[in-house]
Amino acid sequence: MKTLADQMSFYAAYHQDRRNKATHFVGVPAIAVSLMIPLGWLRIDAGGFTLTGALAVSCALLAYYLLLDIPLGLAMCALFGLALWATDPIAQAPLATGLAWFLALFIGGWMVQLWGHLYEGRKPALLDNLFQVFVAPIFLAAEVFFALGYKPRLHQAVQQRALEMRAAALSSGARSAASAP
Repeated sequence: MKTLADQMSFYAAYHQDRRNKATHFVGVPAIAVSLMIPLGWLRIDAGGFTLTGALAVSCALLAYYLLLDIPLGLAMCALFGLALWATDPIAQAPLATGLAWFLALFIGGWMVQLWGHLYEGRKPALLDNLFQVFVAPIFLAAEVFFALGYKPRLHQAVQQRALEMRAAALSSGARSAASAP
């Protein structure tokens, strides 16, 4: 398994512009919350406890985040817990209501993020590595930690690697353009 710094560096290489980062603080949570709605439609009663697809997927993802970093994983547990609590009533609402919320949040979240990538001048990271959809939420939590002065070594390592990766991508792109007929 790649380290948190390795995974975040790849993601950070695509997210250096502050305006792009700001759009992701809206878009990523909107998409994550939107996906909990249809996953909440999958429900099983397990001896008086309702197990939903949203809970199962969230628990798997949170276990992964906790393996990567305990403090960030715990922060993600709190955020996902809040999202699960907020989306469960929507998932139990009439289908048209749940579908409307899902579509508004999902499409709106992607639109906001793609708008941010116009500022960045770079395609989304997930187009080069689909796994980045799972890195985005913990990346944003880490950005908050960094802004508050927590985890400075991780921040420095991520930024240094991200800038190196970005420079390498730009130089390989320049070489490709120069060799084109």
